Amino acid sequence: MINKTFHARRLPDHGAQSGWTALLPPRTPRPALDGNINSDVVIIGAGFAGLAAAVRLADLDPKLSVVLLDADVVGNGASGRNSGFLIDLPHDISSGNFGVDGAAKSRDEIVVARTAIQHYAGLAQENSWGKDIFDPSGKYSVAITNAGTEHLAAYSSQLNSMGEPNQLLNVAEIEELTGTRSFRSGLFTPGAVMVQPAAMVRAIADLFQEPVRLFERTPALSIETSSTGCVVKTPKGAVSAGRVILATNGHAESFGFGSGELLHVFTYASLTEPFAPSALGGARKWGATPAAPMGTTIRRINGADGDRLLIRSRYTYNPNIVASAGSVKRAGALHDRKFMDRFPDHRHLKKMQYRWAGAMALTRNSVPLFGQLEEGIFAACACNGIGGTKATSAGIAAAELLAGHRSPLGDIFSAFDKPQTLPPRPLTHVGARLNLAYREWRAGRE
Repeated sequence: MINKTFHARRLPDHGAQSGWTALLPPRTPRPALDGNINSDVVIIGAGFAGLAAAVRLADLDPKLSVVLLDADVVGNGASGRNSGFLIDLPHDISSGNFGVDGAAKSRDEIVVARTAIQHYAGLAQENSWGKDIFDPSGKYSVAITNAGTEHLAAYSSQLNSMGEPNQLLNVAEIEELTGTRSFRSGLFTPGAVMVQPAAMVRAIADLFQEPVRLFERTPALSIETSSTGCVVKTPKGAVSAGRVILATNGHAESFGFGSGELLHVFTYASLTEPFAPSALGGARKWGATPAAPMGTTIRRINGADGDRLLIRSRYTYNPNIVASAGSVKRAGALHDRKFMDRFPDHRHLKKMQYRWAGAMALTRNSVPLFGQLEEGIFAACACNGIGGTKATSAGIAAAELLAGHRSPLGDIFSAFDKPQTLPPRPLTHVGARLNLAYREWRAGRE
């Protein structure tokens, strides 16, 4: 007898193709599910969290049958739309919250991040990924203002107190890296990894063999729970499984989970047309996050057709989990201004070839939607930004929880509070938009 049914009220709509995907050669997706099948576990969502959960389950029990369902093609979702940073250190470099509680929280954040990085490093080594997919190069933070320089100096001091290696760069050193005189300072941290995110998730998806099966272009339309297990229905079939891992980030709310708890925020990126390497001095490959939260991220990448610059900036609150073409256009205009502010002597390079948006799911108290939500249904959702590491580790932890395996990572996730309830919807809508606008204003030129 069916106990409960959770219907998907909407399906993902990712919008314009990301530049990362556009740069890749065509790939043949795995076939869509056509018929009814059985499995020990079904994972809904084949992004960072879902793929990591599948890999971890296969490690823990190679005989376990696992089915992954993705509503789109792997790499088209949020996991293939970010800036491609796997960051190993706390992200809010201006927080200054390094008392006893703050230090403990930071240590947990580092465990979460480095567990994800080690997960991908193992896959990279096993499968001989090149640096075009996974590059353990470290990353930079850059400051374009005096206030940003002060933030970097304070953060460097905080990292020193934690025993974390880092290097401050002066104006000449950061110019030597970036090829522009616009930045006042920089900070290098060696533990971060630069990835081509769409290529990486594709590479993982293409590894799966029996008893792990992936079905693309197969949205989950409903989840039915009963005393005998769960049934996930799709447009042309169904999967009967003992347990379900929901790895859909903000779309958990589409099934009714996390309702009134999740904030749906989009961020935006633009990628230039290719240019000759000699057109811009400095290193040909680097990535830099801003000295102020909600500032502007920059990456320089290179390929057979030349070099490109990626600009990521702008955050919008989108409760319908869709970013409109107008939002992408407005963000693109901001990206053009940010580019010219940073590369005033190279404005001829700023012609953008690709612009896109990517979704994040946040909670009021910055904790994931994690753990057992219903009998047989487990969640690894609400990455709260930095999805490359947080979502990956959530997927790993969910797999371990389902399998009854205990680890330091699992202990961290199990200790998280539950997401706090948001204010009534009108207040949330106004408050979220005002908060994002204020934080972007506060970031200023950064």
